[in-house]
This record gives sequence, structure tokens and C-alpha cells, in this order.
Amino acid sequence: MNPLVSVIIPVYNVEKYLRRCLNSVIDQEYKNIEIILVNDGSTDNSLEIAISYKEKDKRIKVFSQENQGLSAARNTGLDKSQGEYITFIDSDDYVSKDYVSYMFNLLKKHNFKSPLAIASLMDVFEKNDKKINTGNNKEYTWSGKKCIEKMCYHDLVDTCAYAKLGKRELYKNFCFPIGKLFEDIGSTYRLFERSATVECGFKPIYFYNIRKNSITTGEFSAKKLDLLEMTDKMARSVNEKYPDLTSATLRRQVYARFSTLNQTLNVKNNPEVSSIRKSLISYINKNKKAILSNNNTPTRDRLAYMSLSLGFGFYKFSWLVYLKLKKS
Repeated sequence: MNPLVSVIIPVYNVEKYLRRCLNSVIDQEYKNIEIILVNDGSTDNSLEIAISYKEKDKRIKVFSQENQGLSAARNTGLDKSQGEYITFIDSDDYVSKDYVSYMFNLLKKHNFKSPLAIASLMDVFEKNDKKINTGNNKEYTWSGKKCIEKMCYHDLVDTCAYAKLGKRELYKNFCFPIGKLFEDIGSTYRLFERSATVECGFKPIYFYNIRKNSITTGEFSAKKLDLLEMTDKMARSVNEKYPDLTSATLRRQVYARFSTLNQTLNVKNNPEVSSIRKSLISYINKNKKAILSNNNTPTRDRLAYMSLSLGFGFYKFSWLVYLKLKKS
């Protein structure tokens, strides 16, 4: 019999999406799964929906806690899980029927020599249902180190906790940083650090729902600066273990500043945000030479630097045009 796989799903105020997510999970081709739902203090009908599904499928287990955030819910899921393998799904997303079996078979194909398998996302824009494949539909066996490097350059490997299937041992003494946004960048790299090799199948089997007012698309607040803290944490750890990856981690740190800068673009007449923006631009410009001289730097980074060199106003205009074109 195939080993038990724990599918951990944090749940918080997702009544609009939860049924779609759960239907995609209970319909998996790989049947030996336990489905761990962690209700993180939902105030809508999410808990009622979760319980109704539990009554229909004995593989579903529902746990409730006071609202503590995504990281705490994932950590609870890890504590409650019993599977030999672990995977995560966010409750506003959904997955293909072969989500578990595809990644499990990547491991099986190579005699389970690797403790971790990863796949790609299909970005789905909720507004118009536009879909973008983030993968290339190819398979590779890479070292954990190479996966970190690829992750730092946004080259196929993603920082997300989901679209990964890992041996339970990888998650020993592992926890997501509680109370932080962008917790994935501050934790996923540790799975790669612990894996000598990783089975990579860049088929889009995870459907990532891009919606208005999510963590990455919502209004700017000081909490969004968690991205910088989480990225810098990753960089320090990786640089200590792999000093030759400092150029890669620096690229990711600069990207985090560009990303945060982009989230401030629609904020007007706010002295605190203006100060944050100034600090971000200072960091970006300080590292301009190092980033542009790096042959692995993505084209979009080079274009961002070019736009910013023409003034903040031009940079803002070009970024908003890019966003509109991407969503259309």
C-alpha cells in the first residue's frame, strides 16, 4: 500500500473558495491521504463547510484554534498530521487530480533517493480566469543547493510552502514563523538545505488564485515589511551554508525591496510611507552595480533599474502599465 500522505490546509474566512479546494483534494487519484483542516478562528461559514465535508469523507480531520495567522495554522497541521509525507494547500486555491500522485511518482521514479519533490503553479487571475503556467513541463533532479539558487533568481523554483511533497523527517524541528507575512520565503529554503537532492517536475498542478486584497495584492501596511525581514533571514542562513550563493541571495534581497516598493506606489501624502520608500530606493541603488553585473540577473530586474533611473514617476507609471497588461 502506498504511504500515508498528510494534506494540510489552513482555513480562515474562505467560505467562497473552500468547497472548490476540498472537492479538488478529495478527488485525488492518490487515495491514501489524510486531509488536515485547521480552522484559524474563521468568522464566516468556513468551519461549518469544513465539518460538513468531514461528515462525508472519513479522511478529513478538522481542528479549530483562535486566530493566530497562517503560520500558526500550518504548524498546528504539522503537529496533528500522521503521514509519512507532507504537503500543503491554501484553502483559496485548488489542485489537479494528480497533485499528490504526480509528486509521489517523481520520488518513486528515482527509488525515493530524494526526500522532496516539487511542482509548478498555474497562476489564475480571479477577475477574468486568465491562467499562466509558471513551469516548463520538464523534469529534473537537482541538488537542494541548486534549488535555492534557482529560487533566488525566480527560475522555475518557487518559495511557496505548497506544490511540494516532503518526507516527514524534513519537517522535524521545522516551524513557520508565527505572526509574519511572507512566511514562505523565511522557511521553505530550509527544506532545500535539508535535501541533498530534489525531484523537480515543473508541471502546473497547483492552481494559485490571484485575487484582490490577498496578502500580496492588498493595501500597503507596515506589515508588508515582513517580506524584507523574511528574505534577509533566508539570505543569512544560505550565505552561511553556501558562501558562493551570496550573489543569488543579494538578488533576492533587492527583488524584495522592489516588490515592497511596488506595493507603496498607490499610497499618497503619507510621510511614513515616503520614508520607507526612500529607504527602499537607497538599498536598491546601493546594490545596483552588483546586480547589473550579475549575468544571472533576470531581465525584469534590469528593466526595473532602467525605469527607476528615469525617475520615480516614470518607474511608477511603467509598473502600473505592466500590471494592467499582465492581468488583461
